[in-house]
Amino acid sequence: MAVVLTAEAVRDELGGLVGWSGDPAGIIRTVELASFPDAVTVVDRVAVVAEELDHHPDIDIRWRTVTFRCVTHSAGGVTTRDVDLARRIDEIVEGTR
Repeated sequence: MAVVLTAEAVRDELGGLVGWSGDPAGIIRTVELASFPDAVTVVDRVAVVAEELDHHPDIDIRWRTVTFRCVTHSAGGVTTRDVDLARRIDEIVEGTR
């Protein structure tokens, strides 16, 4: 089973991520895209990566605003799997803009 990162480790990892915040209970990023179709496209691309990694974020989509929350539920907090997924989400978001 994955190990939950300490508060210090989460802070360190957040320093290398774009627009993410959080703590050992979960990390979160909200992005605003140009349009609703762009937001749906980002969610679709994240879904493909999530399946590939077998690790799925919580996703909330509101018109053109998408919020991603990453936490390893089975471990009870943020693990390296969440940080890896957050990096992939960043790549997808930046590739859409």
